[in-house]
Amino acid sequence: MKIFISGGCKNGKSSLAEKLSAQIRKPCTPVYYLATMIPADSEDEARIIRHQRDREGCGFLTIEAGRDILPSIDKCDSNGTFLLDSSTALLANEMFTIGGKVEPDAYKKVAEDLIQLLSQVNDVVIVSDYIYSDAILYDELTESYRRGLAYIDKRMASACDVVIEVCGGTQIIHKGELAMMQSAL
Repeated sequence: MKIFISGGCKNGKSSLAEKLSAQIRKPCTPVYYLATMIPADSEDEARIIRHQRDREGCGFLTIEAGRDILPSIDKCDSNGTFLLDSSTALLANEMFTIGGKVEPDAYKKVAEDLIQLLSQVNDVVIVSDYIYSDAILYDELTESYRRGLAYIDKRMASACDVVIEVCGGTQIIHKGELAMMQSAL
């Protein structure tokens, strides 16, 4: 099962992703949490700590995967369940590199890496932030990032079995079986 979850920031996407990961997990297999955020400030650090506390006791094996995610899963059991949170942070890390260099085509690498992840594992949940629908005009660099994330999200929505949008705490299933997901929602 391949699940893609998108929606506004701080709307419960991560909690939903954790519940769905537990639901689709096969008995006696590991469940991996691919943590992509590389903290840039105290707000990021607080969010990471909150997410770690939320996962306590859930059996997740955390893998720090802020960049270049594929080598991170090489030693993992492909029969396990993977939760990648989030493609938004992953793109930021790949696009805005250490030292201030900008990789404008990073979205292509991230999309291909995620497609490869989907092909290498049986069960995965990918979380993304829906940040490209407002009417504000941003600087060209920000717009380039937003376009790149939209490209990644379209690829994930196309490749995944289930697509869920979280809006104001409400889950909207755009693609996939509603009945299977109902107990988690």
